[in-house]
Amino acid sequence: MRNPFGRNLAIDIGTANTVIYQSNSGIVLNEPSIVCINTDSGEILSVGQEARKMVGRTPGHIVSIKPLKDGVVADFETAQKMLRMFLSQVGVRRFISKPIVVVAVPPVVTSVEHRAIKDAAYAAGAKKVYIMEEPMAAAIGAGLPIQEPMGSMIVDIGGGTTDVAVISLGGIVTSRSIRVGGDAIDNAIINYIKNQYNLMIGERTAEEVKMAIGSAIRLNGESDARIRGRDLVSGLPKDLMVSPKEIREAIEDQISKIIGAIKATLDETPPDLVADLSRNGIVLAGGGALLKGLPERLIKETGMPVRVAEDPLYSVVNGAGMCVENIGMLQQILAPETR
Repeated sequence: MRNPFGRNLAIDIGTANTVIYQSNSGIVLNEPSIVCINTDSGEILSVGQEARKMVGRTPGHIVSIKPLKDGVVADFETAQKMLRMFLSQVGVRRFISKPIVVVAVPPVVTSVEHRAIKDAAYAAGAKKVYIMEEPMAAAIGAGLPIQEPMGSMIVDIGGGTTDVAVISLGGIVTSRSIRVGGDAIDNAIINYIKNQYNLMIGERTAEEVKMAIGSAIRLNGESDARIRGRDLVSGLPKDLMVSPKEIREAIEDQISKIIGAIKATLDETPPDLVADLSRNGIVLAGGGALLKGLPERLIKETGMPVRVAEDPLYSVVNGAGMCVENIGMLQQILAPETR
């Protein structure tokens, strides 16, 4: 582990994953935002990937908790402990190193939730915390010319939220955030399989199905996928073949909400910037950007060019990371918070 002294951090605390970027080192941690706790003793047994392996496989007194829901802190105490353990893994100790921390958050977070996130970072050992809106971080990470006098549109589809923003001259001109993301799409698949086939599947199975055969439009060469779950009638394990068409039907409502948010943002955008966007197009970031056929669906729905960012899973943390590398240059887009 490299010496953390003098190394500042950018953190993307996502509903699905927490990613930490260290100045001069790049991404040093990428772990699921999950904590396993012994409810009898209150002891945290594991975090991140180790905790994810235990989801759905623990006895009654051990529970798996996602401390963030829909992009915001739902369980402050657990989130604080999780963040402290993650920072400890990258070499930050509360009373030894005091890094400057940039935390990327969705625009929908309230002032109370802002405070909860800041307090968690301070409790984990930060010297100063800057809060940055995720769409701005994603736009920087995707390489968009945010400080130019022209419109750029970023659509960041994360685990808990989808954030849409039009950016010009280093500021967000108009934006919209909905609490629909990868988790909502997974839940839609779970509910569809349950209602159609009386079969209960877990979150991991739903995510695997989404990644394997999920799509926003009909694709060439599609094939069915086999899933295994628990039959709600007999209570026994059961296998089932599902088609891409069924999965599209299952997730259509969530995709329509994302498209609706993009169209509503475009409707609120000044005409001159819309003209810029018609040339520069829409850039997709976040894990949801990897859904097959989504760019083609958006091109059809909006009539605008659409592309996926070069590194969509890490656009947010890379953008926030550029800020910790150049805090002076990018000071105007950060909201500082001193202790």
